[in-house]
Amino acid sequence: MKTLFACLALTLGSFTAQAAVPIQHWTSPQGTRVFFVEDHNLPMLDVQVDFAAGSARASAPAIASMTHGLLDAGIGKGKAALDENAIADRFADVGAQLGGGVDADRASLGLRVLSSPAERDEALGLLRQILAQPQFPQAVLERERARAIAELRESQTQPGAILGKRFAQNAYGSHPYGRVTEEADLKRLSRQALVDFHHRTYTARAAQVTLVGDLTREQAERIANDLVADLPLGSAPSSLPDASLPKGGITHIANPASQAHIAIGLPTIKRNDPDAMALAVGNYTLGGGGFNSRLMKEVRDARGLAYSIYSYFAPAASQGLFQIGLETKAEQADEALAVVNATLSKFLQEGPTEVELQAAKANLINSFALHLDNNRKILAQVADIGFYKRPLDSLDTYPARVQAVTLEQIRAAFARYVKPESLVTVVVGGKK
Repeated sequence: MKTLFACLALTLGSFTAQAAVPIQHWTSPQGTRVFFVEDHNLPMLDVQVDFAAGSARASAPAIASMTHGLLDAGIGKGKAALDENAIADRFADVGAQLGGGVDADRASLGLRVLSSPAERDEALGLLRQILAQPQFPQAVLERERARAIAELRESQTQPGAILGKRFAQNAYGSHPYGRVTEEADLKRLSRQALVDFHHRTYTARAAQVTLVGDLTREQAERIANDLVADLPLGSAPSSLPDASLPKGGITHIANPASQAHIAIGLPTIKRNDPDAMALAVGNYTLGGGGFNSRLMKEVRDARGLAYSIYSYFAPAASQGLFQIGLETKAEQADEALAVVNATLSKFLQEGPTEVELQAAKANLINSFALHLDNNRKILAQVADIGFYKRPLDSLDTYPARVQAVTLEQIRAAFARYVKPESLVTVVVGGKK
């Protein structure tokens, strides 16, 4: 045991020295929050622009996802207009890559481009137009609506998709995180709804710009100001409502699949919850550590009831999910569920052992460098720090914060948040 502690201390010291990420932060004249990591090792620039424009901010999730998806479907008007193909060609001409995504909390656009002024400025100019001047062409909307309806109908035959939809509804009820896209939502979706949502949520004061790469501070300030210059000022986004604990229970959904798909969980913590680290470290032992986790050992190794099983906490702007997930043979669903519940109950009573705790810490600390081994990963980490208003030194202090977690903190945190009486269980397939 002394050797393990000594190794951890050595690892902690060396990681902290190597992994410092000097994050600069300021607020632009337009009220946009800006985060910048200067790195001249490669002639590249990575940029991410985030808005509090996720599905929880819309009256229907389809509005948020379609608004984001059609941002680069057409920009400008008249002779200056560019359609989606012209936009893609312009990015390709300068070797730039445009990406992004949307979830319940936020909508993001990301750009990767060479830092040489000609290529960089051309790509950033296009991104500025995409942010502020999307045209949401009706023809593209109709095409994407038809595609989304076809995908939704297909998903209604897939056990995993059925499980995800019902589990969100049961766990969150009327909370915005519990909204799911229905075909009726897609059919009634209008271009004006996208325009209105964009105007309300894609604003300068609700925006965050994160830059990582080959820039000076002066260049970063200019770029951040330019990117949001054409956006309406708007206002800072309001907080999402808190999620209530659900009424626990089991929902069985008939399905002819040979495998039963199972999800167990409940809403738990927000992104900045002080118990987040204790829960993360404890969950490594419960179901987050792959073959080292108790759920894997009990369900797969000891009984062969599933090929894989996992658990995780997903903190968000409001209370994110704690979830256990697995697939098992339909005729074994009841047995597998009983083993999962027994394993979870024992963990809630006892927590991890000292040996399990040290193994979890060693893995989490030693693997964290993989989350920072290129600029894109650093960009994602820094954007997350900014969006959820985490401390700027969160990356630098991560190993020390993991190492400081105690067995008592893990037991207390799980007792506070994982309430057996509120656990929602959904089983798609298997015997009722």
